[in-house]
Formats: sequence, C-alpha cells, structure tokens
Amino acid sequence: MSRELLAVQRVRKSFETGKTKALEYRIHQLKGLQSFVWERKKDIAEALKRDLYKSELGGELFETVVLEAELKLAIDRVKEWASPRPVEKNLLTLSDEVYIRPEPLGVVLIIGPWNYPWTLTLLPLVGAIAAGNAAVVKPSDISTNSTRVMEDYLPRYIDQDVYPVVTGGVPETQELLKLRFDHIFYTGSTTVGKLVMEAAARHLTPVTLELGGKSPCYIDKNCDLAVACRRITWGKFINCGQTCIAPDYIMCESSIQNRVLEEIKKSVEEFYTDNPKASEDYGRIINQRQFKRIMGLMEGSTVAFGGDADESECYIGPTVLKHVTHESKVMKEEIFGPLLPIITVSGVDEAIHLINQGEKPLVLYVFSHDTTLIHRVIAETSSGALLANDCIVHFIDSALPFGGVGYSGMGCYRGRHSFDQLSHLRSCLIKQLNMERVNAMRYPPHTVQKLSWARFFLLTHVNLCRVRRMVLLTVLSGLAACMAQRFL
Repeated sequence: MSRELLAVQRVRKSFETGKTKALEYRIHQLKGLQSFVWERKKDIAEALKRDLYKSELGGELFETVVLEAELKLAIDRVKEWASPRPVEKNLLTLSDEVYIRPEPLGVVLIIGPWNYPWTLTLLPLVGAIAAGNAAVVKPSDISTNSTRVMEDYLPRYIDQDVYPVVTGGVPETQELLKLRFDHIFYTGSTTVGKLVMEAAARHLTPVTLELGGKSPCYIDKNCDLAVACRRITWGKFINCGQTCIAPDYIMCESSIQNRVLEEIKKSVEEFYTDNPKASEDYGRIINQRQFKRIMGLMEGSTVAFGGDADESECYIGPTVLKHVTHESKVMKEEIFGPLLPIITVSGVDEAIHLINQGEKPLVLYVFSHDTTLIHRVIAETSSGALLANDCIVHFIDSALPFGGVGYSGMGCYRGRHSFDQLSHLRSCLIKQLNMERVNAMRYPPHTVQKLSWARFFLLTHVNLCRVRRMVLLTVLSGLAACMAQRFL
C-alpha cells in the first residue's frame, strides 16, 4: 500500500469524525497556520533565496504578506461566510424557510506550483480550512527548499492527520491523482492541467485549475508612457518573469515603439541598476531545464536590449525583443521568464483582433487615458481578468475573484471566493404540512383552472424586498400621521 494512499485514508477517516465542521476547530487551525507564517519567516526567506534567489524583503512582500492578509480576513470572517444565507422568496415559498447552507466538500487535494511556492500553495489551504474541509497538500518538487521547510514545520502548527504535506515528484503526484478526492485544486501549466482534469473525471471530482497563458498588454499612444512602462517593467520582471499574471508581450503602434523601449530600459536600470545580476532584488530561473527553454524562445527575434545570461547561475537578464510577429518562436507558448516581446500593431482594432485569435488569457492589460477605449477592450475581449493602467495588483484585492477562463483555467479563489469555491452551497427549503389548498394546483387530476393558478404563481414576479420596504414605509407614514393628529 503506497504512502499516498495511506495518507489519504487517514485524512478521510479524520474528516469523517466531523471535527473539521466546527467553527472553533477551523479558527484554531487558521491561527495555527498564521503562527507558522509568522514564526517561520526566516526559514521561508532562506528557502526562497535558495530556490529562486528571492531577496528576504521581496519574498516577504510577494509571498508571506499576502498570506498574512488572507489568514486575517478568513479568521475575522469565517463565521459570517459559514452562516446560512437567506434568499429571496417567491409567491410559492412566501411562508417557507428558504436559505443556502455552505457545507464542506470533504477531502481536497492541493497541488502547488514552484514559482510562488508559499502563496500559491497555502492560499488554497486557507480556503479549504475555512470551508471546513480536510486537505492533502502536495507542494512542488521543483522548489525543493521551500517544500522541505513546509514538510518539516507545517505539521507542528496544524493538525497533520487532517492537513498532511505529501512530497515527491511526478510519480507521487500521479499516485495521488489515481485516488478519489472531493475537489482538486491545481496551480500550474495548461498541459498538466489537462492531465489533472482527466484524472479527476474518473471520479467525477470537481477541479479548480489555475493555469496561465500569454497575457497581452496593449499600450495606447494616448497615455503617460513613462508611468505605463514603469508599471509594466515592474510587473514583468518580478520573480525573474516567472509569474503567471506577468505581461507576456506588448502590443503598441510603431510610432511609440522606440519610446516604449527607452522607458522600459530606464525602469530596468532604476529597479535593478545597470547590472541586474548583482541586484538583490532580481531573481533567477528555477533550474537549468527552464533556463534552456527560455533561451531557446529568443531564436528568430531581435534583442532590443538585455539578453545577457549565465547558465551556471540560471541567470537571464531583463530582455526586450523587437521585430516580433505572431509567428515568432517566443509567441508560441507562455514565456514564464524575463523576455518581453514587442509586437507593433496599427491600433486598438488590430490589437483586439490578435487577442481574440489566441486562447483566452489569464489577464489582459491595457494602458490608456481613454476610458472609452478601455471599456471597448473590456466589451470585445474575454480574459480571466482585465486590469487597466497597472499590472499584477488585481491579485492583491481579495474581493476580486482570481482565476482564468478557457485555457487559462477554471474556477476562482481569494477571500470569500476561496471559501465558496471549496464549499457545497446546499439549497435548503423547509415547508410546513399545511396550505394544501394552495398546493392542490400541482396534484392530479390536472385541470385548466389548476394550470391557470400554477401559471399565475410561477410567472408573477414580485420583489418581496421592495414590497416589505413599501409596507414598512406605509406603516411608518401611518404612525407619523397618528402622532401628528394627537400632538399637533
């Protein structure tokens, strides 16, 4: 019997005791995870430094601070999220108790990525715990140092019988995917996402797939190019470009291409000096396999600036490519590295056409002072998210559902969206054993008169909230009139 099967059996047995459903238990586990993040910051920072050459401050900014914010929100709001949710009644349910009850799905498998091994592995865990689930956490085998810290220390802070960390590579992940789960949450590539979905289908297991793709960035000539390029540079080269929502490529008119190049180069020097390799804030490619893949993508394109690399350190400097077309090698797959191609277009019409020719991206970026143009891009394209005049920051707002569409993923999370994604929203309707004369319309024998009454009840839409407000206003007006007659 494999250790993966034993771990899942132990987790399911623990879930079946019902202890994860208690709000006190959920809050206790969330606070344990909170303590883990606070107390192990040094261990996390050292692991990120070894895995991706992330600086201590950069690692905290892009990994643990986001986790701390999500944990605080979940601890503060879980009672509210887990409460029954009243729904609007209709004429047929006017006297009934009608509500939605969030319930745990069961045992969730969380498969984390290597590029943000803490944020993108533990954010789904926060949602799973808050929703009352058990969860098997499978961190990436590529970010080995982060995985080791997670495996060694996380069980000291949260219930290891309910939230175990299972490590290993592709064989171990394949063994896990053979087993039945109640939900699978996967973050990674579209290629592996298809395999996860195929495995889940054998058990009719629902999935959340947080994938990626080529996220376009259109720069309108009617914008502040200096600010736009500064924000694009920041978003692109965070984590050495290894970010699923990084701008993948730029589209702009040829008349502003040289200015765009100048401003990006200026921003690179501002952020990372004229020697990014020596900068504490500029990362490294995760391994040599990815290094070689990224270097190969430059074939056939012209390096406008950058292009310096050192395979022994998995270093590729911030690089901008020009003379790029949709047939170029760099446009055939998600870059996931520090290469930024520029494609020239005649204007927003061509940009929209090119966006719609490809798969739906995880995020679409547009920079312009023209709000009409921005709303046109929103109306005429489809993407997981759209962000105008900035990059990346939509992920920070937990009120916004984060997720893809089509090839960029399915399902969403962050904040309450994580809770709902990993809950079964159970419909509950409680009737009384009375009012049979009203219910008689549905019983045989069917008659024209019964059908007429059924049509009336089903097709008459009444906004009961508005009716209640009108009744309350009428009552208050009547009371005010009575008081006026009595005292005036």
